[in-house]
Amino acid sequence: MKHSYALTALSMALLLSACGGEKNTDEAHGPDPKMPEAQRGLLPSMKIAEPAAWGDQKPTVPEGYSISAIADDLRVPRQTLVLPNGDILVAEGKGGADAPKLKPKDVIASYIKAQGNTKVKGGNRLTLLRDADGDGKYELKTVFAEGLNAPYGLAYANGKLYVANQDALVRFDYVEGQTKASGAPVTVTELPSQINHHWTKSLAITPDGNTLYVGIGSNSNVTERGMEVELERARIWQIDAQTGAHKPYATGTRNPTALKIQPGTGKLWAVANERDELGPDLVPDYLTSIREGGFYGWPYSYWGQNVDPRAQPQDPAKVAAAIKPDYSLGSHVAALGLDFSIPEMGGKFADGVFVGEHGSWNRDNPVGYKVVFVPFSNGQPSGDPVDFATGFQGKDGKTHGRPVGVTVDPRGALIIADDLSNTVWRVTRNR
Repeated sequence: MKHSYALTALSMALLLSACGGEKNTDEAHGPDPKMPEAQRGLLPSMKIAEPAAWGDQKPTVPEGYSISAIADDLRVPRQTLVLPNGDILVAEGKGGADAPKLKPKDVIASYIKAQGNTKVKGGNRLTLLRDADGDGKYELKTVFAEGLNAPYGLAYANGKLYVANQDALVRFDYVEGQTKASGAPVTVTELPSQINHHWTKSLAITPDGNTLYVGIGSNSNVTERGMEVELERARIWQIDAQTGAHKPYATGTRNPTALKIQPGTGKLWAVANERDELGPDLVPDYLTSIREGGFYGWPYSYWGQNVDPRAQPQDPAKVAAAIKPDYSLGSHVAALGLDFSIPEMGGKFADGVFVGEHGSWNRDNPVGYKVVFVPFSNGQPSGDPVDFATGFQGKDGKTHGRPVGVTVDPRGALIIADDLSNTVWRVTRNR
């Protein structure tokens, strides 16, 4: 009976999607995006991203840059970390608990999303890549640690390697050059993991290694499971690296999928995925600096004081206090990666941030599926985003890859994790 019900719902979704009832407008970027009128309906537009192998193709990068695959046949690579000696660690995993489906649309959305994802089982491990002779070819690919639980966020400082599993922040002792963990990880602190509607746990560390930040996503789109399951959710924790003691650093961030400390200023920055089902052009995913004690709107409002009436009961005081994010990346681009650039990246890509956009599933006209560069001036976003790595979704609508984590290698390269083709790409400036 349940199987029949799911098929009926799916058939209805495909029929409605084929009707093309919504006209997507251009994506709004920058500090003051236009907030169109919210659209509510039985089902949001859903676009199946049909996967296709890269074959002899690869992503497109700007003139003067080259891209190559440095590792493939991975098991759902999500985030990467460049270690002090240049080795690269790759977190491989696919998390999420068995969150109950509340409505027919949840069954449909789950099916639609699954069509655009890899069928490979998550590795629950860290893989190490090494280019010993510096020729850009990573001849060593070996498992550094396994038996983890959907690892995602990675950080390193002071001989300690930190991994944010979906249920706990753990650490390994690390000696430069080692290719395998010397022992089991030590738990720094447990992380909220019940239901795990948003399972990814992003991670950043201060340069002195004393303080960690973990991004924890909400357990729903907009509290449809009730507020009781949102305890310690939709927020960023500040954690003492020695003791594991933690406190909320910022709240109201629906799903903070990547965190980074800004060099020179020490400010924490994040990219966050906002709520769905208000139409194809709401709500913008965003890039923003994070203020200690700040509230960023979820679930009561979005982009500052734009009230979301679906969140009940309402909280006008919270709405009034909501901080408007610094920069819109566009609605439903699904930003999952973030890193600050360095002068070695060259030219107009020397000052700003790279953002990995996993891509939409709920627009007739798909967006994202690329890596963009947001230029900075005086420590703040300045100007329109610039495409840096594209072609993950072809003109025929078929999807070859989906970017997740982006990491700037101090030697002058951008590392991109692609969790659809299970590949790690490396972009370098031609010398």
